[in-house]
Amino acid sequence: MTDREIAIEVPVSIEFNGIGYAVMMATPSDLEDFLIGFAISEKLVERADQIGAIDVHEHDKGWIIRANLDADKAAMVFERARTRVAESSCGLCGLENLELVAQPLPQVRDHRSIDKAHIFKALETLQGHQPMNQKTGGVHAAGWVDANGDIRCVREDVGRHNALDKLIGALKREGQSLSAGFILTTCRCSYEIVEKSVIAGATTLVTISVPTNFAIERAKSCGLTLVSLAREDSLLQFNGHSLG
Repeated sequence: MTDREIAIEVPVSIEFNGIGYAVMMATPSDLEDFLIGFAISEKLVERADQIGAIDVHEHDKGWIIRANLDADKAAMVFERARTRVAESSCGLCGLENLELVAQPLPQVRDHRSIDKAHIFKALETLQGHQPMNQKTGGVHAAGWVDANGDIRCVREDVGRHNALDKLIGALKREGQSLSAGFILTTCRCSYEIVEKSVIAGATTLVTISVPTNFAIERAKSCGLTLVSLAREDSLLQFNGHSLG
């Protein structure tokens, strides 16, 4: 029998400008990156420098992350927090949210195709960048890969959306543009993964697992290059430039 650690999942409360905005079930690592990426994915801010000092506090029932946004964002925080009260576990509830999901995504900027060899190179080395998953076997990863196939940053979490938000936050803190290389995720490609990637400025998304039909539709609508079912010797492209 092989001993294996258990993946950690705890409630993480996110507060903006003193308002409780959301409680997420997440792995309590890289929480400052998480808050920044979450705020960008929620379209509360566009840049990391629009977020003030971040306070991370452990509570006996979980973790609390607090930050103040620029004053002109406060009204949006209040309105979005009010709307989120009605959301179900799937994140959609009522006509208002259905209309929000149907809103067009920003068009991604013109970009070069990624060489397939560089995708395969990243896939071969990804496991070495996943220390939590090596210990638990139950944690997702989202990585940023440069145009040469070298993995530059990886974040892990039990939640696939959380892992991507952490990655986005880490890259935005460093002022890294997401348009030159590609995002690589270990998860199923749902529409939220596409939307978070596009909002963050990515031009190419590579996922190890399958996409949903809505994820493909959303990628096509905005010009995101989407590659899924990526393995070390094969992949399927659903949208975008032909791969080299």
